[in-house]
Amino acid sequence: LVDPETIVRPVTPSGDYIGQVQDFIIETEKTIAKGFRVLATTLTKKMAEDLTAYLKDLPAQAGRKIKAEYLHSDIKTIERIQILTKFRQGEFDVLVGVNLLREGLDLPEVALIGILDADKEGFLRSDTALIQTIGRAARNVEGRVILYADNMTGSLERALGETNRRRAIQV
Repeated sequence: LVDPETIVRPVTPSGDYIGQVQDFIIETEKTIAKGFRVLATTLTKKMAEDLTAYLKDLPAQAGRKIKAEYLHSDIKTIERIQILTKFRQGEFDVLVGVNLLREGLDLPEVALIGILDADKEGFLRSDTALIQTIGRAARNVEGRVILYADNMTGSLERALGETNRRRAIQV
């Protein structure tokens, strides 16, 4: 397995582009149709909860609704384990979280990771954090990561540079 393909797309809608959330939904539907699952990272717990609620409320496309759950530090440890188990078993398609999705998770079912607001510098969007998150998609041969950013930050440039360097050697 090689490091995943990384794609940078804008956050903000412009012209024909519909913005990060709508683009993420389209990419999520494509990934789910192939039988894979999706991770989404947000900056806050509230954003994780809101995105999950939004995904659950979408009208079913082609007769299939997006099944989503969120995971963050306010959820008790035993419930977190139950959520991850259900995700791995395919009881839902999308897991939305803050930083709990970075280290120590081996989820080969995941073929897409959406990093929303990837250009917001800080702990959750440092080059190290981005590289760790990108690595979650390296367990799937079709793994892709979409980083939504209007500006290329230093952390983004370093994370993409390292991922592309590794990927070139692996290929």
